[in-house]
Amino acid sequence: MFNKILIANRGEIACRVMATAKKLGIGTVAVYSDADAGAKHVAMADEAYRIGPAPAAESYLKSDRIIDACRRSGAQAVHPGYGFLSENPDFVDALEEAGIAFIGPSAFSIRAMGLKDAAKALMQKAGVPVVPGYHGDNQDADFLKLQAGRIGYPVLIKARAGGGGKGMRRVDDQKDFVEALRGAKREGEASFGDGRVLIEKYLTTPRHIEIQVFGDSHGNAVHLFERDCSLQRRHQKVIEEAPAPGMPEDMRLAMGEAAVKAARTIDYCGAGTIEFIADVSEGLRPDRFYFMEMNTRLQVEHPVTEMITGEDLVEWQLRVASGEALPKTQGELSFDGWAFEARLYAEDAPKGFLPAIGTLEHLVLPEDTARVDSGVRTGDEITPFYDPMIAKVIVHGPTREAALGKLLASLEKTEVAGCVTNAAFLAALCRHEGFAAGEVDTGLIDRNLADLIAEPDIPQDAIAMAALTALGLTRAVTGSDPFETLAGWRIWSASRQFALLEIAGERRDVEVHALAPRRFAVHLENGIREYVLVSAENGSCLYECQGHRARTVVVEGEKGLTVFLNGHAFIIGLPDALSADEDAAAAGDQLIAPMPGLVKMLTVQTGDAVTKDQPLLILEAMKMEHTLKAPRDGVIGEVLVSEGEQVTDGTILLALAEEAGDAAA
Repeated sequence: MFNKILIANRGEIACRVMATAKKLGIGTVAVYSDADAGAKHVAMADEAYRIGPAPAAESYLKSDRIIDACRRSGAQAVHPGYGFLSENPDFVDALEEAGIAFIGPSAFSIRAMGLKDAAKALMQKAGVPVVPGYHGDNQDADFLKLQAGRIGYPVLIKARAGGGGKGMRRVDDQKDFVEALRGAKREGEASFGDGRVLIEKYLTTPRHIEIQVFGDSHGNAVHLFERDCSLQRRHQKVIEEAPAPGMPEDMRLAMGEAAVKAARTIDYCGAGTIEFIADVSEGLRPDRFYFMEMNTRLQVEHPVTEMITGEDLVEWQLRVASGEALPKTQGELSFDGWAFEARLYAEDAPKGFLPAIGTLEHLVLPEDTARVDSGVRTGDEITPFYDPMIAKVIVHGPTREAALGKLLASLEKTEVAGCVTNAAFLAALCRHEGFAAGEVDTGLIDRNLADLIAEPDIPQDAIAMAALTALGLTRAVTGSDPFETLAGWRIWSASRQFALLEIAGERRDVEVHALAPRRFAVHLENGIREYVLVSAENGSCLYECQGHRARTVVVEGEKGLTVFLNGHAFIIGLPDALSADEDAAAAGDQLIAPMPGLVKMLTVQTGDAVTKDQPLLILEAMKMEHTLKAPRDGVIGEVLVSEGEQVTDGTILLALAEEAGDAAA
C-alpha cells in the first residue's frame, strides 16, 4: 500500500478521497489554484502545493506542475478524482515516465474508451450492443446531415470526446440540424479540444442505466450492480439511485455480463462505469439496452453503489493500484436496500439552470440524516472557474419509498444563503408522483419542467419574520440586557414601526406594532397577524401565530434576507429607502449577462432589425453555451461587447434603439 498520495483535483471529490486515505493511514497531498488557496480540501490535506492561477487550464490541467508537486512532496501515486486530468492518457504516460503510480486504468484503456466513436466500434466487435448511428470519421456537415436522415429523426449529435452533457444536441427536424451541429462542435472544442461528433438515434423513451465495474492487474473483473441516472436535464445527471427501479433479474444479469465483457476487452484495471441506454417503450427488457460509453474513472454518483453494497470504492481503487487483487469475487458481492444521491448545485433552476456564483454566507447541510459529500464550508465562495457543486446529499433506506422520503426530508433541512441553489427543484422532484412511483426516463424533467421549477408565493409568515428581523426585533429575544426584551414596546400605546422590504421585485412597507414584550402585530396583505417570539438565536426563530408554532431561520447577507421556512428558501430584499427607483423600462431595451462568461458568438451588429426571442449572442459559462435572445422587436442600437471578451454578470451586452413612441415622447 502507498504511504503518501497526491489528489490531482479539488472540491468534494478531493475531500472524499482524502477521507478514505486517512482511514487507511495514507498521507495526503493537495494541489490548489489561487482561487482555492483557502479551500476545504487544502485544509484537510497533510500538505498542499500551489499549481497556478484560477483558470483550470492554467492550474488543474497542468500535468507538469502536478508531477512537480509529486516530486517535491514524495507522493508515490496520484488519484485524479473525476474531470480535469482523470481521463487524459498523456497524463498517465507522463506519470509512468516519472515513476509515479496512477490510481486508475492504463493509458491504453483510457485511449480505447476515450473517443465515443472508436469505443462503440470496439464494443460492437466484442459483441456488446450499441445504439444505431454514424460513428465514422467524415465530419462534413452535408454528409452528417445525410446520415441523420438515414438514421431517422429525432437524432442526437454528440461530441465524440464528450461527457457531462457537453457537446450534445437533440435534433427533431432536419432544418435545425446544421445549426445544432455547429453548436455541438463549438462546445466539444471548448470543453475537450475536439470538435468532432457522432450521430445516434435518439430514443424517445430511454432510461440511463450504468454498471459499476472493477478490474485488477491479476486478470480479475467484476461488476457492483447498476445505478439509474435517468433524471437528467440538458443531459446532465440530477438525482441518481441504486438499484434501478423495476429492474428484472434477467436484465440485471445481462447488463452486468455485458459490462464485465466490455472491461475485459480492454484489460481494464481500476474503477470504471459502463453506461447503457435502455429503450423502455415496452418496459425494461434484456434485449433493449445499448452501450453508450465508458467512463474510465470514479463517477460522481459512486456513493449510491457504496451505500447498497457496503463497499468503499476509493479503498478498492487504492488497493488495486498498489498491486493487490480485487477485495471480492463476483459471487461474494451483493446489495441491500435502496440509495439516492441528489446533486446540490449553485444554479438558478427557474432561469434555465444558469450557474450561479456568490459567497456561502450560511450553509447548513443535513449531516444528521444523510451522508453529505462536500468540498465547501460557510464563508467559501462559489466562483465562475469551476463546477458549481455545493454538495452531494446521499441517503440509504430499506426500501425505495423509505429512502426517497429520507432524501426529501434531508433536502428540506438544507439551508444555503448567499447563493441561489437547486434545492427546491430537487425537493420538487422527490415529490413528483411519477418519480416516486419509479416511472423514470430521461425526459421526465423536460416534460414536467414548469411544475418542477414553479416558485411558490412567499408565505405571509416569512414576510412577517423578515420584517421583525429587519427592525432588529428578533435580536432582543436573547439579549443579555433585560430591557432589550422591551424593544419596540411603549407603555401607553402600541408603537408603530415600518420595515421596507422588497418582495418579488416590489417594494413594500410592512407595518409592525409592538403589543408587549416579544409580542407583535404585523400588517400583512391578508390582514393583521399577531406573533409571539418564543425564542431566537443566531437567526433561528421559534414563533407562535394563531395557535400554530413553527421555526424559521433568517439570514442577512448581501442580497438581503434569506428566510428558510417549510423546506423553502425565500429571498426578501432590503432596499435603501433613500435610493432612487430603478428604471424598469431599461431592462426591456438591454441584453444583460445573467452570469460571468465568455462572449462566444455575436449574430447581429449595430443597425440590424431583430424580433422578440431572436438569438443575438452566445455566452459560454462553465464550458456550456447559453443563447441570449432579443427582449423585444426592434433595432440594435449599440453593441457593447465583442467576440472573445470575458464579461461579469450584470454586464450590458447589447442595447436596442429607442422605439419611435419613446423618442417622440
